[in-house]
Order: sequence, then C-alpha cells, then structure tokens
Amino acid sequence: MKELLEKLINAYSVSGSEEEVRSIIEKEIKKYVDEVSVDKIGNLIATKKGSQPRVMLAAHMDEVGIVAKNISDDGRIYFSLVGGIDLTTLLGQRVVVKQGKKRIIGIISTEKMEEGASIKETPTLDDMFVDFEFNKKELKKNGIDIGTFMIFEQTTEYLDNGQTICGKALDDRIGCYILIELAKRLKKTKNEVNFVFTVQEEIGLYGAKLSAYKIEPDWAIVVDVTYISEKNSAKRIGNGPCITIKDVSMIGNKCINNWLLDIAKKKKIPVQLDVSDFGTTDALNISLSRGGVPSTALCIAIKNIHSAVGVASLKDVENAIALLHELLKNPPKVCLV
Repeated sequence: MKELLEKLINAYSVSGSEEEVRSIIEKEIKKYVDEVSVDKIGNLIATKKGSQPRVMLAAHMDEVGIVAKNISDDGRIYFSLVGGIDLTTLLGQRVVVKQGKKRIIGIISTEKMEEGASIKETPTLDDMFVDFEFNKKELKKNGIDIGTFMIFEQTTEYLDNGQTICGKALDDRIGCYILIELAKRLKKTKNEVNFVFTVQEEIGLYGAKLSAYKIEPDWAIVVDVTYISEKNSAKRIGNGPCITIKDVSMIGNKCINNWLLDIAKKKKIPVQLDVSDFGTTDALNISLSRGGVPSTALCIAIKNIHSAVGVASLKDVENAIALLHELLKNPPKVCLV
C-alpha cells in the first residue's frame, strides 16, 4: 500500500501538468481493466466493460502549486497561486522545479524574513517571492522563466505506528490510490464501471465536466478528501470515510448516500457524515452533466488541506476501499432522489 501511495503523492503533477501521475496510474491499472484511454483534455478513463447501470468513479490527479508571474533582475520570482492555498502556510516552504531528472529547490520568502525582522502581519501574495539563489539570467539558463510551475517539496512520513500518513498532495492522490485498488480487487462485475482520473480539479473542476459528458454515467461517486478543523468539526481522521451530505456548492444524492450507509451498517464499516461550508468536489460538475447525473462524494478526512503537508489516516483509506468494493459487487440501478 505505502509504496504505491508514496509514488502517487511524490509525483510532480500540478494542475495542467498531470502527465507524471497519469503515467503512474496507467501502468498500475491497465492490467485490471478492459480499456484505458486519455481524452483531449488529459483525463485518464479506465473501463471495466459491462451492462447498465454505467457507473463512474472519479478522483482528480492534479495538486495545488504556484507559477512564476514576474522575475526581478536579482532573481526574485513573484508568483500566482494554482488552486486555493492559505497564504499563512507558504512562508519558509520549499518548492521544486522538475526538469526530467533535474530538480531545483527554492524557498518561499519575504523581505522581512530576509531582514530578520519579526512578521507582525500576514504578508500578501505580492509580498512573497521564491528564492533559488540565482539571478534572472541564471534562472533562465536553468530553464526557469515566467510561466514555470512549482510544487511543494516534501518528504512523506508516518505517525501512529504507521497508521497516519503525512505528505504533500494527499488531495487527491489518496482518491487516485483508492480507485486503483478498487480496480484490482473488483475481479468480476456485470456492470460497466469507469474509473476516471481527472485533470484541473483544483482550478475549476474542469476535467470532470468533460469526462462525465463523454461517459454519460447512470450515477457517480467522487472519491476525494475533506478538510477537518479540530475546533468546530464533527469529523476526525481515523473515524472512517466521510459521506458528503452537503458541501459549499452541492448536496450529495440521498439515494446513493443511503446505499453507502446501508452497506456500512451491514458490514460494520465506520463512516462519518460530512456537512461542510468549505470547498466542493468534481461531483458538482458531474451532477450537472447532460441531463443530470445522480452524484455524491466519499471523502477521506485530512488535516492541513491545500498546504505543503497534509495528514490522513490509512485506516480511513482502507475502509473507503472496502465500502466501495461492496457497493460495486452488484451496483444498484439508478436512483433519482
């Protein structure tokens, strides 16, 4: 488990540059499905063929990052955010530019940090820059220019006797891992199941919109992550995957949610109910495809979402796989409410 998950997490695949993680997924999943294709926008669709209902499971491949928007003569790289990132998590973080096997590491800084002054107010995005210790000409020699994308540079670590994982891009390489494992474990199915790995979720849920239109599923489940706050959240890492009742932009399909709850009760799989005012998932755009697709999201609770280091429970990951595997053994017919 850990080897594949680490490989997915450590891939360099910011939104719009999902090639590396897509290659890993394709190599892992192709022998467990009947067909693998990549559409015009870059979504990877792995299909187990069968009759209706046509099921779609989706997880996004991209991760948050930054992109160079201006470079001063002395080499300070001012940047734009790729996806939603809390600015308070950025200062002092390492970022990496990867060119083939070459990796160039920089640090996100501000003038006040360089001066050794205490920072009394949160710097704005315009105050921050990436320092590679190169001037502008040296940066260009190393292939770094306006438009260069960067991701967080982190090592993957484990806590709680190996049951808790810490690392970058848990959003949503965890979901990608769950879909790959489902494809491996689902030996036989009478129904068509599409495992879809989407692009550009972090900047607008764009990949899901195209893939859902192409597949035209009878119903869909998105596998993603959800934010928890120790102060005011009923969710906790380690207490089971979270069934989306509501997020900031959509309401999960009640019928699909009830299927998941019934299986969880019957098989004694721990689950949590997720009512959130923060974020949304690919399920939103899938639900609005064509004439509408009954959709919900099953999410893994993580701490520090959209930062350089997320924290999640591997037990929650295994329970999500078990829950979805039971559902997919004999997928119910379409449900509208």
